[in-house]
Amino acid sequence: MSLKSAFAKPYARLVTKAVMQRAMDPVRTQQKVLRKLLRQGARTAFGKDHRLGLVHDHAALIKAIPLRDYEGLRPYVERVIAGERDVLWPGQPLYLCKTSGTTSGAKYIPITKESLPNHIGSARRALLAYVARTGNADFVGGKMIFLQGSPVLDKKGAIPMGRLSGIVANHVPKYLLKNRLPSYAVNTIADWETKVDAIVDETLREDMRLISGIPAWVQMYFERLLAKSGKRTVREVFPNFSLFVYGGVNYQPYRSRLEALIGGKVPALELFPASEGFIAYQDQSEEEGMLLVIDNGIYFEFIPQSGAGAKTERLSLAEVQVGVNYALVLHTNAGLWGYEIGDTVRFISLSPPRVVVTGRTKHFTSAFGEHVIGEEVEGALRDAMHAMRCEVTEFTMAPQLSPSGGGLPYHEWFIEFASPPADLSQFAERIDTALQTRNPYYKDLITGSVLRQLVITAVPRGGFAAWMKARGMNDAQSKMPRLANDRKYVEGLG
Repeated sequence: MSLKSAFAKPYARLVTKAVMQRAMDPVRTQQKVLRKLLRQGARTAFGKDHRLGLVHDHAALIKAIPLRDYEGLRPYVERVIAGERDVLWPGQPLYLCKTSGTTSGAKYIPITKESLPNHIGSARRALLAYVARTGNADFVGGKMIFLQGSPVLDKKGAIPMGRLSGIVANHVPKYLLKNRLPSYAVNTIADWETKVDAIVDETLREDMRLISGIPAWVQMYFERLLAKSGKRTVREVFPNFSLFVYGGVNYQPYRSRLEALIGGKVPALELFPASEGFIAYQDQSEEEGMLLVIDNGIYFEFIPQSGAGAKTERLSLAEVQVGVNYALVLHTNAGLWGYEIGDTVRFISLSPPRVVVTGRTKHFTSAFGEHVIGEEVEGALRDAMHAMRCEVTEFTMAPQLSPSGGGLPYHEWFIEFASPPADLSQFAERIDTALQTRNPYYKDLITGSVLRQLVITAVPRGGFAAWMKARGMNDAQSKMPRLANDRKYVEGLG
């Protein structure tokens, strides 16, 4: 055992114990965060516009601050970019995090001196929680790889600007620099496919123990690693590989394919990072749910979601219930106020507060009133894959309102298989049945002959990667939307 590994264990227990003490008193913890945010926010242009100096509790907060998406925040962000100080948060941001929006084009999310520890420290907490609960710190003594964006930053106005993962890459602790891959030179390669090939070359003979990234891109890395090495499994290449860290999408649709590439199961750690803030991380072994980060610069609100759409209630952590689907709203020490992040979650426990991600508020299918969400389609696909022992590389789903041959409309699933089912029509039937059990609105439409059973369109191998590359989405942070209410994401996939 290395010295780093030996030191990590007692340190992990100490940090995790302190985090859990605050998590077990979630309402009080969030109230402290809110008071601190309001004190700072009252000194800003936004704070004066919304009289934050007079706000002292949740009820007053929701009266003072209307809900906003990026378009609602844009006028303030443009003032920040123009060089004005004390607009959304005291001073100026350290960075602007560039991310893409479905309706806003490029978005520029501030990252401040106060909010940067939320992004970096929460990821560290997740790893320490893993060490504390498992006693496994061996990965600390070996090499770690983080498939991420380029650390080379541009400027927006006078403020450094880049992708979140690229910004964070500039703040790797010194004690991890010798362990971390890819190298700076490789990490700055702009073309993603060229970069993956370079990462393969650089890591092929290293003692890789921790591998992190969005599952679809890690899968590409594994496939190219095996092609280059001539080995059958990743474990043959990296015998000490012991922890897979992922975020951004549900792991389950990818699990069977990745485990086949790895050569068996490997412990997996789920994170919920976002450009707007680090939301949650997995703090239990194989149990469902992630611990909400309630003590590190974010005050949360929750809007209940129903099958017919969102209600207008804005609830604090003191008012939420287990089992209800909520849209997330953030107030942060990056200067986001009443910000609708676009993700939906469901609580599985309240003390400590643990959630599962259920989808995106703008990514759903409800062309016929069914309001199918990401959690439901991923679960239905998982059940069908398990029953028919096939492997899926990637998928998305969209409504087909006007079939070319006439007849009833349907949901069309575009699926790229690593290992296809023996009977595609039976596979479609199993998915459809599983989806009906999860969504009663969809079941009513099927049984009432408003919709017919879903249709699967098989996408050729590499089809999704080519589609994303053609749209400039082939980088470490890009994700294929799981579902949509129209066909804009599926044109060119069939």
